[in-house]
Amino acid sequence: MSENEGFKALYNKYRPNQFSEVVGQKHIVRILQNSLAHHRISHAYLFSGERGTGKTTIARILAKALNCLEGIQPEPCNRCENCLQVGSASFLDLIEIDAASNTSVDDIRDLREKVRFRPSTGRYKVYIIDEVHQLSRSAYNAFLKTLEEPPDHAIFVLATTDPHRVLATIRSRCQHLRFRRHNHSDTVAALTRVADGENVMV
Repeated sequence: MSENEGFKALYNKYRPNQFSEVVGQKHIVRILQNSLAHHRISHAYLFSGERGTGKTTIARILAKALNCLEGIQPEPCNRCENCLQVGSASFLDLIEIDAASNTSVDDIRDLREKVRFRPSTGRYKVYIIDEVHQLSRSAYNAFLKTLEEPPDHAIFVLATTDPHRVLATIRSRCQHLRFRRHNHSDTVAALTRVADGENVMV
């Protein structure tokens, strides 16, 4: 590593950048790629599963595929300006919100005001709301109106480790995708990829 190259944690260095690199969630990838191929995108997704199963990673890849300058397709090009900006967390139309620290109704009202504006450079504004089950009841009620009448340029990805705590009225307006725990072979495949990339003998 050169002196000018900053340290990068392995989990960030080897985070999947496209659907083909995702480990252990073939059923999720297949559903999303089929939707992208036929341009039949849901306005809201609920990604549920344990920590570390790839919910946020797949949400970011979905944002790339939706906004890729080569067109909406099952796999983002990872070369265009939009794909590169999503990868570097500088894409203005990808908004990530941590519901654990933005739980109030005022936070959601602010979201509702801003979601009406069209995307800056992409086709869609993609909102990733992590740990969505931690929103307050009043915040849920404020958010429900947006899910019932979403603008055509907005896609919501709600991620949670505890889907049963998400209000039924919210769940019913989302396409619910359940992430599986990684099994032994998934873990070996992921570790092998990292070891090969780091030139480590296993």
